[in-house]
Amino acid sequence: MRPGRRVGYARVSTDDQNLDLQINALRTAGCDVIFRDQGLSGLAIRRPGLEEALLYLSAGDVLIVWRLDRLGRSLLDLLGTIEKLHVGEVGFRSLTETIDTTNATGRLMFQIMGALAEFERSLIAERTRAGLNAAKQRGVRLGRPSLVNPEQLERARMLSSQGTKQRDIALALGISPSTVSRILCANGEGP
Repeated sequence: MRPGRRVGYARVSTDDQNLDLQINALRTAGCDVIFRDQGLSGLAIRRPGLEEALLYLSAGDVLIVWRLDRLGRSLLDLLGTIEKLHVGEVGFRSLTETIDTTNATGRLMFQIMGALAEFERSLIAERTRAGLNAAKQRGVRLGRPSLVNPEQLERARMLSSQGTKQRDIALALGISPSTVSRILCANGEGP
């Protein structure tokens, strides 16, 4: 990676917080340019200062933040941003955690963090599946609530058994014809 510019990014969550501490640390770290987001939570979908910084960076540059949590909303978000930087041949440094992806140790740290994030995703998926299976075994009905109550279902069955067209059943019950078709098919009574 060729030596490039040191580009800083600073963010505070509320308008009454001050960026001075981060700005001073980034200047001390030699940042030529510092992009800022003031009053934006890390959970904000759009962070214009960060977006601008990412567009400004080019191969050989290094993006520097005061702390990791200034850059990412979550570990996965942080790793995604770091991966984009890596693909663009841009380095990353976090001053507080002393992580620097421009060297082998820093890259190793992020690979370990990535593996831990993947492991966490797998555990969450396993727990979710186990919880859904346990709920099914307890007889819990999963999914959206039915649009049709038991009385409407019984009336639809009765009208269908009398030869009433699904369109007319829908009008009588105040539901859509596709809902009538779906509930009758689900109960083995449709076409």
